[in-house]
Amino acid sequence: MAGVMDSVNQRTQLVGQNRLELLLFRLDGQQLYGINVFKVREVLQCPKLTVMPKSSPVVCGVANIRGATIPILDLAMATGSGRLLDQSNPFVIITEYNTKTQGFLVRSVERIVNMNWEEIHPPPKGTGRDHYLTAVTRVDNQLVEIIDVEKILAEVAPTPEAISVGVVDVETQHKALSLRVLTVDDSSVARKQVTRCLQTIGVEVVALNDGRQALDYLRKLVDEGKKPEEEFLMMISDIEMPEMDGYTLTAEIRGDPRMQKLHIILHTSLSGVFNQAMVKKVGADDFLAKFRPDDLASRVVDRIKAADIS
Repeated sequence: MAGVMDSVNQRTQLVGQNRLELLLFRLDGQQLYGINVFKVREVLQCPKLTVMPKSSPVVCGVANIRGATIPILDLAMATGSGRLLDQSNPFVIITEYNTKTQGFLVRSVERIVNMNWEEIHPPPKGTGRDHYLTAVTRVDNQLVEIIDVEKILAEVAPTPEAISVGVVDVETQHKALSLRVLTVDDSSVARKQVTRCLQTIGVEVVALNDGRQALDYLRKLVDEGKKPEEEFLMMISDIEMPEMDGYTLTAEIRGDPRMQKLHIILHTSLSGVFNQAMVKKVGADDFLAKFRPDDLASRVVDRIKAADIS
């Protein structure tokens, strides 16, 4: 498996070209699942686990990997399928989300595939509300389900969502009532987190599901003679999204004189300094790691004050 992952670092250059690479894996059945390689640190045979008392049933235990103690989650159980039944020589996918490291227990790891975000689609409408999918695609005529990891992590280890006292003052909340913010994220959990945070500040939120939907929405606005920078205080966009990623969305906005003045913050669970370079390359105004309500609120408060709304 080391051979599958040894070139991951070189592959991150695909980000920003509306491309990604998926690491394909299986749980108990034949269903293929995928995870963005950019989130993966390494893949290894499951090491010895130490069971932690009073931890979530989803957490199989913790493992000492390269000097760090890392929680290992049973991905089958986390998605409502029950514990992974076939645990003969399982693998662990070590990932980093929202600056936190965790491992996912899976039965087998297949290979890495190179794809365009346009080939990644939202889950079918008939999937219902309780699913754990953020997107689907097809590889070699097989359905690949991309799991909403942010939803799983929010259930296993909920992140505090309240804004600390003092981050938003009364005057700013009053000014916020006349403002709107556009948010773009394919994860239902992330959309709700951001929306609740912004509504606490007082702004109205328009929430969209992916970059393609957001670009079409903004183009419709400008076709109607409206200016996005006057309609919205800012746009807060995820990076990883089906149809069109946040980098490509930002580049498209910056490339259109009619909407290029819109203030853009890229808000993502992707970690690493690589993102800082990409933010500059595509022309975003800021980059913020998920999900830190005080940091997000502070960025919005700063924009409200800079806008000098009376």
